[in-house]
Amino acid sequence: MVASSNTQAQADVTPVLDYDAIIIGAGMSGMYQLYRLRALGLRVLVLEAGTGVGGTWYWNRYPGARFDSESYSYAFSFSKALLDEWDWGEHFSGQPETLRYLNHVADKFDLRKDMQFRSRVASAYFQEASRSWDITLEDGRHYTSRLMITAVGPLSAPTMPNIPGVDSFKGESCHTARWPHEPVSFEGKRVAVIGTGATGVQTIQEVAKTAKSLTVFQRTPNWCAPLLNSKISKEEMEQLRAGYPAMFQRCLETYSCFLHTPDTRGTFEVTPEERTAFWEKLYASPGFGIWLGNFKDILTDRAANAELSAFVANKIRQRVKNQAVAEKLIPRNHGFGTRRVPMETKYYEVYNQDNVQLVDISETPIERITETGIKTSTAAFDFDMIIYATGFDAITGSFDRIDIRGTNGQKLKDRWKFGPETYLGVMVDGFPNMMMVIGPHMALGNIPRSIEHNVDWVTDLVRYLRDHNITRVEATAGEVQTWTDHVKSLGEGLLLNEVNSWMTGVNTNVEGKQVRIVNRYSGSAPDYRAKCDAVAASQYKDMALA
Repeated sequence: MVASSNTQAQADVTPVLDYDAIIIGAGMSGMYQLYRLRALGLRVLVLEAGTGVGGTWYWNRYPGARFDSESYSYAFSFSKALLDEWDWGEHFSGQPETLRYLNHVADKFDLRKDMQFRSRVASAYFQEASRSWDITLEDGRHYTSRLMITAVGPLSAPTMPNIPGVDSFKGESCHTARWPHEPVSFEGKRVAVIGTGATGVQTIQEVAKTAKSLTVFQRTPNWCAPLLNSKISKEEMEQLRAGYPAMFQRCLETYSCFLHTPDTRGTFEVTPEERTAFWEKLYASPGFGIWLGNFKDILTDRAANAELSAFVANKIRQRVKNQAVAEKLIPRNHGFGTRRVPMETKYYEVYNQDNVQLVDISETPIERITETGIKTSTAAFDFDMIIYATGFDAITGSFDRIDIRGTNGQKLKDRWKFGPETYLGVMVDGFPNMMMVIGPHMALGNIPRSIEHNVDWVTDLVRYLRDHNITRVEATAGEVQTWTDHVKSLGEGLLLNEVNSWMTGVNTNVEGKQVRIVNRYSGSAPDYRAKCDAVAASQYKDMALA
């Protein structure tokens, strides 16, 4: 990365730095980015707060944590040798298997030698004179680097609820995203779960199997659909492996990089009988098909969405014996698919068990956590364990927790106070030499597919900088505004952007995040890739290079 020049001006910007690039995070993004930058011959360091690789799959060890996209479509595709040697055990892999896979990747490519664990980043300040980043850890250690690449993940900043007395409980308690590494037993215990989002749904299914009693505190019910997971036999794995090239090509072509793609028909272009038969088929099929493989208009047409929502509501009524409970589990404030759809395995049947109770805290709010349990407006409950499935400060939260300052000392958190502003979801003007992998305003979808394109694009940019002796790269204010406006325009007309959720930046547990914003790119993944690739093909002519 160091340019070859003997001029005094160049010497001022080519100090002896610790690294050419520092990557924050050792999840899938950070692992692949390290692999690619190391191949360029750069001096790279990955800083990771945890004690191992895996990111999401390192931290989220709660019972029931697993993929809801097909395991084989979630795998890295960059190495044929890796694809040839890894056998998936289930169509939708559980967290232990996924973490084993990511450790296998780290071992195969010897990634840990350039990683530093137990290293939580506290601050990162851009140094104008040296065109570098000064990065400080919480324990005071600090490092300098020409480039800083964030691989902090969109769902990696857990939030606790704003309930008085959280610290007063004397029993066991934890957030799902900070689950203990040692085994946790629910046998003979009175357990509470607060939250019924995706992690809550997965946790509830498992806790209910062995707990003496389980009380679920639900504020907002979610539309859930059957996962229908199954084992993968050796013969099926060989068939899947033979089909990898075609499968990964399909992922590149679909809207969100999943194996599912919307039906070309509109909801009301078929008869009611055909519509019901199609939905029955989707409901009985594994994975995201009922969300992502449905009629093309279910997320844009209110009447279409209402029809689908009524269909799924009736499924809930059929599966839950107590109809009063069933009605509490049916969402009233949003339609099916307008929030992230949790995939479940007999979740609704849990509420048919004698040891499970549902408390609707929209009717009887939690007033406080006590030393022995939870007090609502109408009752007091005693528990041995409280599990907080209260979600994340999504998309921008993991950035907000680091004091990132660009030129003239401006804080990224202040810059994004009213919503993120980015260029391609990768860069921000005023923050030179900083690149984001899986940042705001980029196509999310099937995350590993997005990661690979995002990392490859960043790597190509870094190669260009190196080959042209460029030590400072920055997005321009004009291009950031244009891209941000484009992202916002793509969100218009989508029902999911009219709903409060982590996807629209709303989190009642985080100060200042009660206003709905556009957090992510809502267009198709192929369109996103085309726009990014056009920028690279232009040799980054619209960026500020020096």
